[in-house]
Formats: sequence, C-alpha cells, structure tokens
Amino acid sequence: MIRSSSDDLVDTNYYEKGIGYDKDYNRKNQVQKDHAEPEITSDDSLKIVFHRHATGHLKFIHSSDKKMDRMLEIVSDNHNQVNLPLTNMSKGHWKLLLEWESAGRAYLYEKDLRVN
Repeated sequence: MIRSSSDDLVDTNYYEKGIGYDKDYNRKNQVQKDHAEPEITSDDSLKIVFHRHATGHLKFIHSSDKKMDRMLEIVSDNHNQVNLPLTNMSKGHWKLLLEWESAGRAYLYEKDLRVN
C-alpha cells in the first residue's frame, strides 16, 4: 500500500471536464443528426461550405508544435462559404476544430488536414 497526500489518479477539475465532454459530444452528434457536415477542401486556400449561414471559430492545431496553433473567427458569406488563405500556414499535418452556430443550433466538427 502506498500513502500519498494527494490522489494523482483523480483530476481536480473532473466535474467541469465532464460537463465540457457532454457539451462537445452533443454538438458533434448534432452535426450527424442534422446532416450538417460542412464540405471542406484545400489547395492554396481552405474552403468551407456550410448548409446554412454560420458563425463561429476555427482552430488550427499543429500536430508537432503547440505554438503554431491558431484560432480564427469565421462568418460565412452569402453563399454559406468561408475561404481562408493557407499561404502563411506551415506545411504538415493539422487538425481542424470547427465550432459554429447555424439556425440556432451549436455544432462541433473535427477534420485532419495536410498543408502542402
């Protein structure tokens, strides 16, 4: 038996993290339920096409360097699209974390992306 003044196996913020997990899970499921998965294509720019007008945030997460992560606010245009240049993005693997609201509903979508 080992004695310790703290229990390292229990996160001190487990309750808050659990609530956040449920919220994210529900927003991911809402994408499937509403068939709201955006169409994402990339070449010199990143093009995101939503089914309806959308506002939210796009986070670029670099797989090997957290300092390169970026967060951008997005608002779709009259064609429900967002176009972002990739010219200043480092080459390599990125994870896109897209959070948006559309027609009063909240969504969360993740996608892997390779910038060449």
